[in-house]
Amino acid sequence: MLRKGRLLISVMMLLIMVTFVSVDQADADYLNEFGSRALKPGHEGLDVAVLQQKLSELNYYKGSIDGLYGSKTAEAVKKFQADNGIEADGKFEESSFTALPKLNLSDKYRISRDEILLLARVIHGEARGEDFKGKIAVGSVIMNRIRSPHFPDSIRGVILQEGQFSSLMDGQANYYPGESEIAAARAALLGYDPTRGSIYFYNPDVATNTAWISRRNFVTRIGEHVFLR
Repeated sequence: MLRKGRLLISVMMLLIMVTFVSVDQADADYLNEFGSRALKPGHEGLDVAVLQQKLSELNYYKGSIDGLYGSKTAEAVKKFQADNGIEADGKFEESSFTALPKLNLSDKYRISRDEILLLARVIHGEARGEDFKGKIAVGSVIMNRIRSPHFPDSIRGVILQEGQFSSLMDGQANYYPGESEIAAARAALLGYDPTRGSIYFYNPDVATNTAWISRRNFVTRIGEHVFLR
């Protein structure tokens, strides 16, 4: 009973803060952001994931939005370059950026500022101390659950499902996230998934109730977290 009471208080505080704290315009336009570096095979990151999504919207890229500049991304870039009179070398540099039309992907995904902030708060609570990839991974699990028929079909529904995230029970999700957590939420919302479709994660150094783990398939380990399907 005490645990449920603490969870209810944390959930109420989280909802209140999400309702009254806004994200600035840069966050509202997050799906259109690239950064400043020229992209080439071997690169990894949010900017690569954004490039993949934009090339996918233009029917050049057919792979998964994994944030990895591999052969499929390079081939898509070459096709885009060839169609736009640019040297088809597979490197996405200034001339390619200039030719790429601006796509308003945020309209397609209908993601609200509140949802970005809610996701970022839970990432902050669950992945404090993790590097950027580890933070994205936690957000990716939430997004993968939305796509699964076994979980609620919204960010809010997945996050507030009882007993799923310890950061709601201990209050860690009540803290305002930093820029890194908000950027990680953007990446996860875009579809950048370093967990390769995982829908569960846990920290083996601190987990106590681990009986359920034997029923899941190991996928990968990122930082302190193990990811499972």
